Amino acid sequence: MTPDDRYYVTDVPPETPEPAEQPAPWTATTVVGRPLPRIDAYDRLSGNAIFTADVLLPGMLYGAILRCPHAHATVKKVDTSKAEKMPGVVAVLTDRTPGADIPWYNTRAGALSRLFDPHCRYEGEEVAAVAAETPYQAWDAVRAIAADYDVLPFVSDPAKALAEGAAVIHDGGNRSGEVSRYSRGDVDAGFAAADVVLEQTYSTACEIHAPTETHASVARWDGSRLVVWDSTQGVYPIQSGLMATLKLPASSVRVIGSYMGGGFGSKLSLSKHTVIAALLAKMAARPVKIHLTREESFLAVGNRPPDRMTVKAGVKKDGTLTALQLAVLGTGGAYPGGGVGGVDWVFRDLYTCPNVKSEMTDVFINAGQARAFRAPGHPQGAWALEQMMDALADKIGMDPVELRLKNVPSVSQGRGGLPYTTTGLKACLEDGARRFGWQEARRRSTADGPIRRGVGVAAGLWQGGAGGPPSTIIVKLFADGSANLNMGASDIGTGTKTIQAMIVSEELGVPLDRIQVEWADTATTQYATESGGSKTVPTESPATRAAALDVKQQLLAMAAAQLKTNADDLALKDGEIVSAADPSRKLAVTGLTALRGRGLVVGVGYRGPNPAGKVTCPFGAHFAEVEVNTRTGQVRILRYLAAQDSGRAMNDLTFENQTQGGITMGVGLALTEERILDGNQTGKMVNRNWHDYQVPTAMDVPAEQVVLPIDLHDQQANSVGAKGLGEPATVPAAPAVANAIYHACGVRAAETPVNPRRLLSLLAASKQRG
Repeated sequence: MTPDDRYYVTDVPPETPEPAEQPAPWTATTVVGRPLPRIDAYDRLSGNAIFTADVLLPGMLYGAILRCPHAHATVKKVDTSKAEKMPGVVAVLTDRTPGADIPWYNTRAGALSRLFDPHCRYEGEEVAAVAAETPYQAWDAVRAIAADYDVLPFVSDPAKALAEGAAVIHDGGNRSGEVSRYSRGDVDAGFAAADVVLEQTYSTACEIHAPTETHASVARWDGSRLVVWDSTQGVYPIQSGLMATLKLPASSVRVIGSYMGGGFGSKLSLSKHTVIAALLAKMAARPVKIHLTREESFLAVGNRPPDRMTVKAGVKKDGTLTALQLAVLGTGGAYPGGGVGGVDWVFRDLYTCPNVKSEMTDVFINAGQARAFRAPGHPQGAWALEQMMDALADKIGMDPVELRLKNVPSVSQGRGGLPYTTTGLKACLEDGARRFGWQEARRRSTADGPIRRGVGVAAGLWQGGAGGPPSTIIVKLFADGSANLNMGASDIGTGTKTIQAMIVSEELGVPLDRIQVEWADTATTQYATESGGSKTVPTESPATRAAALDVKQQLLAMAAAQLKTNADDLALKDGEIVSAADPSRKLAVTGLTALRGRGLVVGVGYRGPNPAGKVTCPFGAHFAEVEVNTRTGQVRILRYLAAQDSGRAMNDLTFENQTQGGITMGVGLALTEERILDGNQTGKMVNRNWHDYQVPTAMDVPAEQVVLPIDLHDQQANSVGAKGLGEPATVPAAPAVANAIYHACGVRAAETPVNPRRLLSLLAASKQRG
C-alpha cells in the first residue's frame, strides 16, 4: 500500500455497476448513541493503520535538526563543512542556504522570527538541518556541525521576568502583549457585602503534551507542487501555513493527515520541522521524512503554560457569592503562546456572581513556546477557583456541593448575559453526587491514623465546544446500497470517523461495514477546520446529517416517480422506501431504476450557523475519593465519577473513553506532571524524558471510573444535539483530587503537582503550626 492510497473501513468497492444478486441486508447495524467500537479499530490494533512515521517513499531521505543547546544564545557561526562530507549526507540546510532565510509566522502574532533565527531564545530552537540516507547518518552529521554560540543571560522564572535587570528576550521588554482585563460590577462593594472574604495564591506547573506519536512530517515535491504527509490535527491549517511560509498557491500544496497518535493541541498549527522537511526535499530533489525524537518533543512543540493565580473571593453565610477577583501571572515561553489565555473563563461564567474582576499578565521567559493544550487555561483556572469554593464552603459550614448548587448560572455572564441553549451544571452536581454516594462517602472519611480517606468535588465548563461553520460533507450512495463519506476533518483518535459514519448509517440505514470513509486530505476531501477545542463532533455532525438527508430526499423523489406517488407519502426504512398510506407499496433502494441508471446519488451538507442570541457550553462535575498516606506522602485515587453535560452522547463508548482520557490528564496535572527548568545555572529543562517527566500510568489512575452522561436534549445547539466533550472532561479533574486530599488530611495543596515530596512538606508545616 502506498501513502497515496486512502485507508477505508470496508472492502466493498465504492462503485458497482449493478447490485449483487443477493445484496447484504439493509437494516442498519447501529444507531447514534450506541456503544460501538471504532470502525478503524482493527486497522489500529493490527498495525495496518498508516501513521506519518510509517510512510515510506522511493528514494526517501531522513532529516535531523541541530537545536540550540542553550536557554539563551546568539549563533555566531555555523560550520557545516565536516557534516557535508559525511557518508550518506545529501543536503545541509542553514540560514545561509538560498530560500531558507524566511520569516517564521505564528498564528497568534504574525512574523516573529526567522526559520533559523540567529537569536536563540530557548533550548531546542532550530539552528540547522541535515538530510541523509538513514536516520543514523543524519544524526551523525548533525553532531558534526560546528556551531559557535555566544551564551546570554537567561530568565526561567515568570516572577523574575519583569524585574529590573532581568535578561531581555525581545526588544521592548519581557511583557507579552497588554495586560488582559475583565470586569463586571464592583468587586470592592461585593467584598464589603460579604460575610466571609478569603484570599489565596495558587499555581500550576507547566505540562508537556507528550502524545504517544511524536510530531512527524514527510515532504515530497512533484515539480512545483508540494505533497506533505503530516501528523496533524488539521490538514487545511497546515496547508495554509505552508502557503504563507513558502509563498505557494493552494493548488500547489497538498497535505495528507491520515492516522495520528494524539496531539492534545500541540499539532494544531504548522511547525518548523515541516517547513524544514519541505526545504530539504527541494534541495535534494527527493522525499524527506523528519520524525522528532521524544526529547525534541519536550522542548520545541508546545506545552501547557504555568500560571500563578491569586484569588480573592467573598460569600454570604447563605452561600451567595458576592465577589471574585483574580490576578494571574503566566508565560507562553519565549514567544507569544497564550500564557494566560482562558484562565479567567471559569471565574467569569461557572458560577453566578455579580462582581468579577480579573487582570492577567503574560511574560516571556527562555523556554519553549506554549501551544493550545486541552481546554487552554481552563484547568489552571479551575485549580484555583474550585479549591477556593471548597475553602469558602468550609468557612461558612456549608456542604461543597450545596455551595456550588446555590450559585449555578442560567445565563452566560461573561458574554453579556446571553442564555445558554442548555445548562447542565445543576444536573451534573445533583446526579453526580447521588450516583457517587457523596453524603455517605463524606461521613465515612477517616481523619485519624497514617492512612486517611477523603472525598472531593469540583465543577467546570469549557467556553468552546459549540462548533460552528464552516464544514462541508459529501455523502454518496451507490447503486449496490453501499455508501461513501467524504470529510476533511482529522480523526485525532477521538472516533470522529466512527461517529460520522454512524450518522450516515442512522439516516440512510446503511450498515457501518458498507460505509467507506475518506478524510483529511486537502486534494481529495472537503474543507474542514482543525480538529481541536472539542468542536469537531458539533461542527462536522450537522453537516454529515445534512448531506445524508440530501441523499434521502433524492431517493424519495426517485421512488415517488417510479411508484407514481408523492414523495411526502414515502419513508426510507430498512433499505426500502415504503408508502405511509399503503405499506404494501414499497421499493428496495437497490431496485430504484433511476439510481441504477445514474450509478450513485450525491448529497452535500453544510454546517449552518449557531443559534443567534444563545450560548452553547458544556459543563461537568467530578467527584473523587482518595487515600493519603501521611507517612510517605503518597496519594492513591480509589474511585472517581465524572458527570458530563456534553449534549447527546453520539457513541456511549467513545463518550466514556474521552471522559476517562480527560480524567487521566487531570490526574497528571494534580499529582505527577511538571516541567523542571534549571533556574540557577543553565536554564535548561532537566526532565525531558518519560522517566523524569511522569505522565500518569495505569497505576496512577483510579481503577473504578464511572462516567455519567447528562443529556438535557439540547435541540437548539445544532441539528444533532451534541456539544464538546474532550476539553470539559479534563477541566475539573485536578481540583477534585486536590479537594479530596484536603478533606482527607486537612492540608490545602495550592501548587501542582501534589507529589509525595510536596505533600510531606505541607503536612510537616501544618503539624508545626499545630
